[in-house]
Amino acid sequence: MILLGKKKYKNKNLEELVILAQQDDIDALEELVKRNQDSVYASFYYLNNDCEDILDLTQEALLKMARNIKKLKDPAKFKPWLNQIVTRLFYDHLRSKNRKLKTVPIDKKDDDDQDRFNVADVPCKTCTPEESSLNSELSCTIEKSIHKLPDSFRLAIVLREFQGLSYEEIADITNTNVGTVKSRIARARNKLQEDLKAYIA
Repeated sequence: MILLGKKKYKNKNLEELVILAQQDDIDALEELVKRNQDSVYASFYYLNNDCEDILDLTQEALLKMARNIKKLKDPAKFKPWLNQIVTRLFYDHLRSKNRKLKTVPIDKKDDDDQDRFNVADVPCKTCTPEESSLNSELSCTIEKSIHKLPDSFRLAIVLREFQGLSYEEIADITNTNVGTVKSRIARARNKLQEDLKAYIA
């Protein structure tokens, strides 16, 4: 009976789960954690060069989410709210290591979808062994390329491509303007495309 009770939460949408979790429903909170732990881990994985810190940061982010879920006024904005937790933790992590976010001059305006490069799109349908090997190599190259980006570029591209945030949401989270966000993402994409030109030519 308990298993059947928990199963019903799998069919609920994110907003419903948030509302239930705010009402002290532990099973709803558990389902929220399960649904978001992979994306939180992925964000820290691409944001952070120090692999040993990723699990700790992920756990801390999910714990903050659980402890502060009642403070979220609009359940429909759960994703941006969670991304703010991830981003703030990342900033705190950088500061604890006495590092500063690098900045870049803004001298170019970019259209929203001009030359869009989605780093999350790696084909994986019924591959041959050769294709599978190539995709694995490509994934590894993408990871290395993202980790080589300046911190401000890396943060912007991860929030855009992996978390699916709008330019406005990223500007709000990073306390910058939309023009700066667009510039950083465009430059990050250009750097990634340069590193990956052997694969996308």
